[in-house]
Amino acid sequence: MKPINFIASLLLTAAFAVAAFAQLPTDKIDAYVQQEMQSKRIPGVAIAIVRNGELAYAKGYGLASVEHKVAVKPETIFQSGSVGKQFAATAVMMLIADGKLALDDPITKHLKDAPAAWEKITVRHLLTHTSGMTDYPPNFDYRRDWTEDELLKEIAKISPAFAPGEKWSYSNMGYVTLGILISKVTGKFYGEFLQERIFKPAGMATARIISEADIVPNRSSGYRLVNGELKHQAWVSPALNTTGDGSLYLTVLDLAKWDAALYGEKLLKRASLDLMWTPVKLNDGKTAPYGFGWSLNEVRGQRLIEHGGSWQGFKSAIARYMNDKLTVILLANLAQVDPSAFAHGVAGVINPSLAPEPPKPIEDKEPQVTAKLQQLLKELTAGTAKPDDFTPEFAAQLFPVGAKEGSKMLKTLGTLSDVALLRRSERNRLQGYSYRLKFEKAIIKCSLILNAAGKVAGLNLEPE
Repeated sequence: MKPINFIASLLLTAAFAVAAFAQLPTDKIDAYVQQEMQSKRIPGVAIAIVRNGELAYAKGYGLASVEHKVAVKPETIFQSGSVGKQFAATAVMMLIADGKLALDDPITKHLKDAPAAWEKITVRHLLTHTSGMTDYPPNFDYRRDWTEDELLKEIAKISPAFAPGEKWSYSNMGYVTLGILISKVTGKFYGEFLQERIFKPAGMATARIISEADIVPNRSSGYRLVNGELKHQAWVSPALNTTGDGSLYLTVLDLAKWDAALYGEKLLKRASLDLMWTPVKLNDGKTAPYGFGWSLNEVRGQRLIEHGGSWQGFKSAIARYMNDKLTVILLANLAQVDPSAFAHGVAGVINPSLAPEPPKPIEDKEPQVTAKLQQLLKELTAGTAKPDDFTPEFAAQLFPVGAKEGSKMLKTLGTLSDVALLRRSERNRLQGYSYRLKFEKAIIKCSLILNAAGKVAGLNLEPE
């Protein structure tokens, strides 16, 4: 069964394997990766599996460049997306160890001309997404080549959404601010600091800040699906590819070296690493499952320290299963991929006890949204869905091709008999909903995104 946005299949070209351990179920891993790539239309994927800090397996699948038919290999360079946040957090912890910063320093101590609204925001708040800073606003100009000072002034124009420490809300702008703060404190370009203090000591030979102008061997292309057709990544200004919220070039081999470094104290003392992997405590005493640049989760009783990333047609994930000392690293070059789910699936192939538990339904406190989804599915099936029900950006992607293909697919599923809400989230003034839909002939995972006006900003259906 094919999802609405993923209509055709793509030929996959397996590439180069290195250091495969006999005990790994490599055939099953290959089969799982290729199945996911075919169903999601992913051009290329690289994976690495690390055990106790030692590289156990690394392999490329599919194409790094569709146009030039260049195969992915372990040395293929992808963009990091938000996986880069853990490096910004590590840089901050290094500056704390150097005595140049403190976790509870107000950021106004280090950022000249910061607004009064930031006086109670600390370095810790930025690291943990509890500052009240928001994400990039809808009208943000991604094509302007901002200076750091200009970018900081632009961020300062946006009023914090809540008091520091009041709650947790993911903020790219907070980590952009952290990158600028690192530059102000060190007097060095953020990327230069990472190179000197993290990448070189860890042996991450090809890790670096993004530069589309430089000649970068083994660089892959990022892609997105628009109306079922593969397109190149959207362009952003050079400056926005140098910020602390991501903006790195990495290979799975670089990230395997990074994982190895985290088992020792070459970069940070164990106490600092433990602090980075401790859930943040909010003002009311409750905690949120996030540390400093890392998400903190649990799978069937096993501690999972991880992060995903998304930027310019690239997706990334690093998932560290701490009890087993097993790490799965995944880099892909399609915007529509869920990289963390993909990496979790690989872990489940390696060790079935790590397979993610099926999500359980939660209480549906917004039955009107569920009813809206059901009506939307009826209209899509009948071919009567109206572009006005969608945001202009999503409507441009969906109509006419995607809606027509979606109608064909939905008609093959039969009658919808059950709708279960699995998750609700809010980010950057968008509401996200995940559902399990039970049709007569298939069970479907559905994600729905609504903007503040109730317009559909995203919809994806795929087999469970």
